[in-house]
Amino acid sequence: KNYTPPKLKGRIIMAGKIDARLAELGITLPQATAPVANYVPYVVSGKLVHISGQITMENGELKFVGKLGKDYDVETGQKAARLCALNLIAQLKSAIGDLDKVTRVVKLNAFVNSAPEFTDQPKVVNGASDTMVEVFGEVGKHARSAVGVASLPLGVAVEIDGIFEVA
Repeated sequence: KNYTPPKLKGRIIMAGKIDARLAELGITLPQATAPVANYVPYVVSGKLVHISGQITMENGELKFVGKLGKDYDVETGQKAARLCALNLIAQLKSAIGDLDKVTRVVKLNAFVNSAPEFTDQPKVVNGASDTMVEVFGEVGKHARSAVGVASLPLGVAVEIDGIFEVA
């Protein structure tokens, strides 16, 4: 007698672990934005994905325009950095499809539009670093740079690029 498996009443579609984590955290990724100049949003080279600088754009709307230490305090700067991190993750998803392929957040390079006397760039960039660990767990821990600059494109408060390792 041939075995006939029982019929399923419905199929359950499982999201990937990282997509499920995003949902659990209440995070909806913004749309991955197209480049505004002569560059590409990401380059995949071997197991590394290099993501171009992401600014504080949220679904086509510019946010956090101004300088840290003049227009914004550290806490607001952290929110700006978090938005850049979410844009990095959105670009990463666009590049590789399944965020579960991420084996390491390798490095973040962060630029903070700063008043001359502002020196808390590392605290601002924690907004992005904390987001990477929150979303990716242990593999979200990364090397980074946090640099104060006199200005950034479109006057935004923060810009961050990233390097990610994928399986």
